[in-house]
Amino acid sequence: MWQEARNLSKQIISIAKHTELKTDYRLKEQIKSASGSVMDNIAEGFERNGNMEFRQFLSIAKGSAGETRSQIYRLYDNEYINKEKLDFLVSEYEKLSGKINNFIAYLNKNDFKGTKFQ
Repeated sequence: MWQEARNLSKQIISIAKHTELKTDYRLKEQIKSASGSVMDNIAEGFERNGNMEFRQFLSIAKGSAGETRSQIYRLYDNEYINKEKLDFLVSEYEKLSGKINNFIAYLNKNDFKGTKFQ
């Protein structure tokens, strides 16, 4: 999941560098921050060594993926990306959100609490 989030964040950064988004400072920073937040929260939750905290950070990551999807539509509406790129990125973020959700469900069923709570 983290690798996928990283790859998607890199694609957002590329759009920010190579399109007219580079001059739309507020939207550029918002979408870069939201896309980076997905991977950052997955990593931070994993490092916490606690199942409950991991689920919380995964939930935040899932929320950031939704925020990024919304901002991708803004990229399209402002003509920074075409319909093909819109559809691709929205689909990839939906898949990532589904994987995060499935992992949260798995952790909810797992009794392992992590080393923090042993």
